Amino acid sequence: MPIVTVQLTREGSTPDTDRLTPEEKAAIHKGMSQVLLDVLGKPLEWTWVVIEEVDVENWGWGGLPVLEYRAKLAGKG
Repeated sequence: MPIVTVQLTREGSTPDTDRLTPEEKAAIHKGMSQVLLDVLGKPLEWTWVVIEEVDVENWGWGGLPVLEYRAKLAGKG
């Protein structure tokens, strides 16, 4: 039985939101399960998908908090 953990920063995909919508989460559950069916032949009902939303201040990248890192990248553009 596969267990897939998807970690995302706790940010909404639209302005003024701070998390994924239930519809977005449902699409992730469906999509991840479908990948395991397509690639490994695992039946959908055998796959567990766990979504973990991580507060942005708890996420780092490149030795910096993620918002600082994104600002650094934006400055290079």
